[in-house]
Parts: sequence; structure tokens; C-alpha cells
Amino acid sequence: MLLVTYNIQYGIGLDGRYDVDRITDAVRGADVIALQEVTRNNPRNGDHDMVAEIGEALPDYFVAYGSNFEVNVGSRLDAGRAVTRTFQLGNMVLSKTPIHLSRNLLLPRSRSLEAMNFQRGALEALIETPLGFVRFYSTHLDHRSPVERQSQIRFLRQRLLNYALEGGGLSGIPEIGLPDLPYPEAFIVMGDFNMLPGSPEYVDLAGRPDHEFGMPLTADLAVDAAQRLGVSDLVTWVDPKRPDDAGRHKCIDYVFTSASLAGSLKRLWADRQARGSDHLPVWVELG
Repeated sequence: MLLVTYNIQYGIGLDGRYDVDRITDAVRGADVIALQEVTRNNPRNGDHDMVAEIGEALPDYFVAYGSNFEVNVGSRLDAGRAVTRTFQLGNMVLSKTPIHLSRNLLLPRSRSLEAMNFQRGALEALIETPLGFVRFYSTHLDHRSPVERQSQIRFLRQRLLNYALEGGGLSGIPEIGLPDLPYPEAFIVMGDFNMLPGSPEYVDLAGRPDHEFGMPLTADLAVDAAQRLGVSDLVTWVDPKRPDDAGRHKCIDYVFTSASLAGSLKRLWADRQARGSDHLPVWVELG
């Protein structure tokens, strides 16, 4: 099973151009795709409907999209009919097999008085895979405050660990004649976390290595796939203002799994040739 996560920065690449085709070309072939910063009617990219364009370019994928907010950008009355037009920003999950259930988890946030701070989210999708039913999360955390990221991580971790207890996005559906869905323990959380390895918010999700036994593998912590596989030189973000400055390259995108899936991890890599965003696609293979 091949997975990929990619923060696509509204489709704007390192050259400043909007090009959704190079985004979809960079992720095509994965069994499950997690995308962040997917927008509709965004003034920064010419008001493109990226959800529709990505769906058209990848017609053989099932799609879930979760917008974290909607801002009016020209809703109007047209011949007596209300036409709603909103700027939306959120996350997508695309899957080669049907998505059985999805929901958008809105993460904690606080009002910013300087740098823009928008509502963040984690789009959850329940998908049947060769490894059984797995919950996938396309995730995007705050970019300006480690304190806010830590709050978001703690909220997300509770949703990951308490899924069966809380009933996921929908439970009790036999009442309307539909079969009940499984409540798998297995999860894979992918996306742009805007945190550095070993930071306090990272530790809250994945733990820290013991001086004797290394990184713990326990049911209450997520597993950093790169750390588990020994990928120590991972770069996932390139400064578009200084793309050739290696000192500005960072690892802020991750793939985390439940402890139960750690043994299925085979390899992980970033596509250093991609130029469709300031982030790089991060691929992981499980088997």
C-alpha cells in the first residue's frame, strides 16, 4: 500500500505559478492521498475551485473534502435567486477504494492580533485497505504558535485514541437500516504539522526516546514513520524566497501511524523533484 501527503499551498509552486496538473501528477498512483491547503475561490490563486479541478484530474479516486471555514466573497442575488460564493480552505483525502465515513475535526485555535490565524482541521476518512479498516487523517496544524500546535495535538490525540469509545463520526446507524461500521484501532495521520522533530508538541504525539530503549512503541502514542524507518535527513519544506538555501529547508510534514501498524512500515521518502508547492510530497509504503 502506497500513501502520500502533500501540502499543496493553493496550487502555487516555487516559481510562483498556479498549476494543479503538476500537483496531481506528483501524487498519482498512491492508494491514499492526503492534501492540505486545498481551496475554493481563493484570491491568492485566481479563485480556482481546486476540489473540482483535482477531482477532474484524478477521476479514478474517491474524494472527501473538509473546509475549515467559509468566508463570503461575492454572494449575491441574481434574478431573485441567491447565489452563494465563499472562500474555502481545508483538507482532502483521495482513495482508490470507497471512503466509508468521513468527518472534519476542527482543531482548537485562538484569535491572532498580528499574523493571520485561520481555523485548522483534520479530515478523517474510514477506508478499507489490504491491512484492514484504517482511519486516515489529512492534517494541518497552526504555523505561528507552538503553544497552539500543542493544544491541537492534544485534541487530535484524544480523537485518535478514543475513536471506538466516542463512536467516530456516526454510530447507531442500524436505526436507519444501514449496517454499523467498524471502529478500527488502526490509524494513519498525515500532513503538515508545522513542528520540528523532538519539539514539545511532537513529544505529545509520538513521545521521546529513552536513553536505553529508544523510542517507545506503546498503544497511547503515535509512531513517526520516518523515525521508525531511520530516515534522518528528511526535508519536506523549502523556503520559496530562498529555495537554494539548504539552511532554510525543514522537516515539518509527517506520517504517523498507530503502534499496531508500525510493523507494516516499509519505506518513506520525500519527492525532491516536486515544484508544485513550497512543501514536498512525502510518500510511505506499507505492506
